[in-house]
Amino acid sequence: MPRGHSSNQPMNNSRAGTGSADILSFVALLKNFQQGRPSIPLDTHDVDANCDGPDLDFVYSDVDSYQNEIAELYSYTEYCEFQSNVKAFEDQMELYDLPPNWQKQDSPSQRSIVMKLIDQLEVSNRTLRMQAARCILYLAQGCWAEVQSDEEQHQNTRDNVIVLYDLGVFSSFIDLLNMEIESACSPDIVAVKITNVTLVDSTDIRVILSVLYIITETIRDEREKASEDYKDLAESFVQEINSPLTDGELLAVKLLGMITRFCSGAAPQFPMKKVVLLLWKVSLLGLGGMDVLKNLKNEYRLKVGLDPIKEDTLEVTKCMRASSPPATATDILENQYPKRSFKRSLMKQRFLDEPEQIDMEMSGNEGSGNANNASGNNGGSNVPPVQITARLPWTPKVRQKDIDQFLDISRNKFIGYSLIGDHESLAGLPQPIHEGFKTLQRHMYMSLADMQIKKEEDIARNPISTHEDEIKLTPAEILYQAILPNLPQYMIALLKVLLAASPTSKSKTESINIMADVLPKKMPLTATQSTKLTVDMGRHKEIIVKAVSAIILLYLKHFKINHVYQFEFMSQHLVFANCIPLVLKFFNQTITEYVNTKNNIPLLDFPSCVIGEQPDLSGDSFVYGADMSDKPYSWRNVFSCINLLRILNKLIKWKHSRVMMLVVFKSAPILKKTLKVRHAMMQLYVLKLLKMQTKYLGRQWRKSNMKTMSAIYSKVRHRLNDDWAFGNDLESRPWDFQAEECTLRACVDRFNLRRYPEATQKCGAGGGSGNNGGGGTAAQNAENSQQSNMNAGNGYGGNNGGADSNGYGGNNGGGGNNSGNNQQQQQLNDYGVEGGFPSDEILTHSDFAFFGHSGWWDRKVELTDYFKANYAVWLEEEVYNSQIDWDAL
Repeated sequence: MPRGHSSNQPMNNSRAGTGSADILSFVALLKNFQQGRPSIPLDTHDVDANCDGPDLDFVYSDVDSYQNEIAELYSYTEYCEFQSNVKAFEDQMELYDLPPNWQKQDSPSQRSIVMKLIDQLEVSNRTLRMQAARCILYLAQGCWAEVQSDEEQHQNTRDNVIVLYDLGVFSSFIDLLNMEIESACSPDIVAVKITNVTLVDSTDIRVILSVLYIITETIRDEREKASEDYKDLAESFVQEINSPLTDGELLAVKLLGMITRFCSGAAPQFPMKKVVLLLWKVSLLGLGGMDVLKNLKNEYRLKVGLDPIKEDTLEVTKCMRASSPPATATDILENQYPKRSFKRSLMKQRFLDEPEQIDMEMSGNEGSGNANNASGNNGGSNVPPVQITARLPWTPKVRQKDIDQFLDISRNKFIGYSLIGDHESLAGLPQPIHEGFKTLQRHMYMSLADMQIKKEEDIARNPISTHEDEIKLTPAEILYQAILPNLPQYMIALLKVLLAASPTSKSKTESINIMADVLPKKMPLTATQSTKLTVDMGRHKEIIVKAVSAIILLYLKHFKINHVYQFEFMSQHLVFANCIPLVLKFFNQTITEYVNTKNNIPLLDFPSCVIGEQPDLSGDSFVYGADMSDKPYSWRNVFSCINLLRILNKLIKWKHSRVMMLVVFKSAPILKKTLKVRHAMMQLYVLKLLKMQTKYLGRQWRKSNMKTMSAIYSKVRHRLNDDWAFGNDLESRPWDFQAEECTLRACVDRFNLRRYPEATQKCGAGGGSGNNGGGGTAAQNAENSQQSNMNAGNGYGGNNGGADSNGYGGNNGGGGNNSGNNQQQQQLNDYGVEGGFPSDEILTHSDFAFFGHSGWWDRKVELTDYFKANYAVWLEEEVYNSQIDWDAL
């Protein structure tokens, strides 16, 4: 923060109404940014004396280690089924008159056996079919009964997956999956509601999903390692999962359909954990991870004439040191003045000025002398002395609209005029304004989204003369076109699964049962079995949260790069389905405990549970198993928390109406508790969310949370003329939140109608019907539980921004009990779109000036008898007798 505002004196009025001294101060601040200097002095006291422990050594990446990702596929209650796979293999080998040892077979013999098993997958007898499937699962699991170490098992899996995929096992198991889906959703099965679903009800489909998952994850891992023997296979596999199946659906869409059927109650036996894990890995492999996203973003920026991105968030945060959590006043006094008396005023000023996070730990700087000199007493610090650099971690940015606003305010103040559309003229303005303008221009950032929006505005304004680029069928484009017709239902289903897996959700009789693939047929009888099941259930929920959060974030990031309006369409449906309060509810817990909780029994993880001599599991084994890890945190829980924070940031950034949702849902204390997790990247995204709403929280909150304000200043990127810390002009700024969302929705609808008219028509007709897998009362249940927890019914939370009982947002962003189909169709009708296509009357409207279908211009309009009979009256009252002020018009 600027030094002039670190005291108790409030800032003066808005910059637009202050004297030239404020302009000069602003220019001085810009110079500080330009020279890379913070505008406050470095504090030298020990900032980490109040920390609960060392920084987490968690490194954020696309996935965990291959071994952990495979182990998380299986529940501990599936242990007995491993032996069933071995027995099926031995029985099958006996039928072939071969020894029951896979490694003793030569390569031609192995391929011959796999071909026979594939043929058996096509028989009508379900028992024989699933026996062959179990044999193939045993091969995919690495023939663990024949090895003595995890490394041997992994190598066998690696070798066998090559054979299995080359011979078409993946395609055969997709066919098996289709058969299971049709069987589960057949009218005869649906008519009989399945109650008390247990592990037994999903036995066959779990075998199929396990084979598909192992093949997918193994190919993904080997592709990431750039293995030569997997190079061609991996490329072929990626092309396969990005292409429609024989039934015309993408595999990802098929899996999303399984989730919606599960949430609607049509298929409660579907094993959700395996489904979402497979969907995540298929999407990750098909779309690409963080490296692919970074390269795509720079490629698209260069294509539209923008410079590539130089600062990567993931790389910058690796060099950041985590902040100590906000401490109590007593702790602050003891740490700052341990052996001397003090005055209250001195303590308060000292507290206000502590810029702990300006101390940056850069990877290449190891000098301890400078660190000791700059940070004073480091005796109580838990991190080694590092070089302290007096600069901010990010290059400041400014948008073109912010520069225009700066010029407009300056012109009105000094000259008394404004030039609409003029972005450069400085005539008559004083020299400090010239310097400020040049500094702003040097830091101006044009995003890829801004360029895409500008292109869309040009097309809407000049539809005939503006050339639209050919739609390139990238993996993200293919996926968007495939999920567009049912995207609202898919988002609601994912959020419903996420809500059910949240540790803060309360079980309800009417909610979905995500434990169907973990609960055994016979409930545990001993204390050891009960402990095992309790750990397994907690682990099961954590894995689902990890997968669902990764899926949503992956889709948002790829859609935003591919086209910003694809991202906005998905974002709006997430917001309509109450994603924001759902995520806040997730963090409304003791998050440090969640991060450190290890619902894990390493002795029962695959393949440790089947290789070598197995110990007798007892209560002591569970305690020992929990302590076997060398890390004081759960990788998947930290990963999930960061994903959810990133999702929340993406939904809310630059959306004032959604920022107000954070304020009304009282998110500030929830987010502040999350700062106790000592991980720089997680803290960064929390601080971003706090920065967005700081100006709305009031002066007293800012005064009481100066340590948090200081952390925001030193860690979050600065927008040069963003008045985030004070918000002096809020009262005079009439935000129309409903109009903001409606305007965005109109732009998105225009984009979808022009580029995907048929898919948009299906989306308009599909609405959110429960029978079609729309989730029924999914969002309503989520909304009820969230609202009761957040107590946010005062002015915004109730029906605004929510979803109706059929899973679709109403016309005002809220919802009641009306049909989702009717509301969505009414939305289209309001724009003159009937059945997904524009009517003739609306073609003259600027929002729908051109759709690329010349046949619409020639259609005849049939006027109703009522219109013809009353046309003269309408002319007389509304036209002839209406006085029009042409000057005002």
